[in-house]
Amino acid sequence: HLRPYHMMIHGTKGLHLQMPEKRSQDFVLNKDCLFTMSELIRKETVVVRVGCMAGPNLASELSLGHPAATVIASPFTEVVAKGKSLLRSDNFQVYGNSDLRGVELCGVLKNIIAIASGILSGLGLGENSRGLLVSRGLVEMIYLGKALGGEISSFVGLAGIGDLVATTTSTNSRNYTIGYKIGKGATLEQALSEMEETAEGVNTIKIVKQLADSQGLKPLITDTLHKILFEGMTAEQGVNYLMRYQGNIDINFL
Repeated sequence: HLRPYHMMIHGTKGLHLQMPEKRSQDFVLNKDCLFTMSELIRKETVVVRVGCMAGPNLASELSLGHPAATVIASPFTEVVAKGKSLLRSDNFQVYGNSDLRGVELCGVLKNIIAIASGILSGLGLGENSRGLLVSRGLVEMIYLGKALGGEISSFVGLAGIGDLVATTTSTNSRNYTIGYKIGKGATLEQALSEMEETAEGVNTIKIVKQLADSQGLKPLITDTLHKILFEGMTAEQGVNYLMRYQGNIDINFL
């Protein structure tokens, strides 16, 4: 049984959207309706000292003992210290971060970009296209992350760009694989039926799209993926749609 004095570190990446039971007619969906896994744990259990594990941690590679690293994020320094002492090894580095919400948002939002990367590969596009996607995808992650309460610094670290690179280039990534199948012509239902594990990015796209619309946010890649997955746009049309969009400046978050 969980006790208030326990510490918990989890590795679950996902978002939960919860509406107030009583809503006024002018209610607008906002970030307070959005819960990360750590926030759900604190809401539904007696545990207070919660942390998460995030970063480029593809399980298939970790099982082979390849050099890797992770981030333990928590506002409680003792949680970070305990995670480091338990997980660090010769082949596995552990870093700390106090921005728990930001780190969890990194792990969630990069799944959206991983699906897009898989679609590019399914369409037979090359590394120039992927470089464009990953760089603009990071900008979109930061744009959304700031709006949802994360810190920019988390997104340019191991849990952000580190995990983004791993999941947008690895065929071991579930979200990349879903995108690849769709790029090859499969419907979302067909792609999901062939998967043995959950691709969290599909549900994340739904949630982020709903929240972005209510807040007047314009996440171009997420919007386009929503059109491809749920509104009948083809993958080819999605790429053409993105390429018609003219951005103003390269970096706008510094």
